[in-house]
Amino acid sequence: MSRFAAEQLETFAAVLSEGTLDAAARTLHITPSAVSQRLKSLEHAAGRVLLQRSNPVRATEAGEVVLRLARQSAQLELDAATALGLPGEKSGQNLPLVVNADSLAVWFLKALARVPRELQVTFDIHRDDEQHSTDLLRSGTVMAAVTATPHAVQGCSVQGLGVMRYLPVASPNFVAHWLPDGVNAQSLTAAPAVDYDRKDKYQQQFLTTLGPVTVGSVTLESEGQTDTGESAQAPAQPAGPRHHVPATQDFADAIRLGLGWGLIPEQQCGPDLANGTLVELRPGHVFDVPLYWQRWRISSTVLDILSETVRQTAAEILRPI
Repeated sequence: MSRFAAEQLETFAAVLSEGTLDAAARTLHITPSAVSQRLKSLEHAAGRVLLQRSNPVRATEAGEVVLRLARQSAQLELDAATALGLPGEKSGQNLPLVVNADSLAVWFLKALARVPRELQVTFDIHRDDEQHSTDLLRSGTVMAAVTATPHAVQGCSVQGLGVMRYLPVASPNFVAHWLPDGVNAQSLTAAPAVDYDRKDKYQQQFLTTLGPVTVGSVTLESEGQTDTGESAQAPAQPAGPRHHVPATQDFADAIRLGLGWGLIPEQQCGPDLANGTLVELRPGHVFDVPLYWQRWRISSTVLDILSETVRQTAAEILRPI
């Protein structure tokens, strides 16, 4: 006999998806008191507090474990019903995924468009930095993720996708004004940069590959990088003036318009380099980010097909790892 009843797991997942007990009750077509009773029974079976009664509600650390179970169980049941041809079960498959903004813009949507239409699957895409996307896998929020770490989250499998290559670029007018004496760690640190958001450390990490920066009489040395693309320690160079532009197209436009310099995927900035709208700041000096696909380690036909489609598309567009 299962420790957790299916209806309890379904209710728990609905509460976290909807954010409140009342909203989950409407989705499940039951009363809020029934939702509350199912949650109490689930927490009793788990022997742990599973929900933080905040607004919206949040899973505790133990609750994240149960949420993974709830969503994996629901997916397995849906796959089985689809394979058996049960009425009404072929539609409505929804896969929550997390992807970084650059992958969305460059190649990932092409992969989703190749998923066979007869699967009738929809996608719930979460956008997050590839260094942090594994957090959503760990919490059970998503089934699969594009990540920058080769280390599998517990309960997941991992495979390499390829390397996203970024080029350091700026507009010709920006270079003439801010970098008249050449491009090095010192001059780039003093010049305005464009970051995607406050999680975006790529511009700062790129600076650490160019050499030391002198501030006053103190020379700050560069730090190494880990195999995830993150600095082994906090970068020694001080951050210069920063713009934050949290939209992929607008980020590139800000650089084209001369607000600052930044790193743009080679697929996005190639035409601009060819027509002179942008110039490469250090030709031959690139910033490579290996990308990996992590997914739940469950036997799911839909997830298997999606994973193979993602792998094939990435192999066509990204550089080999």
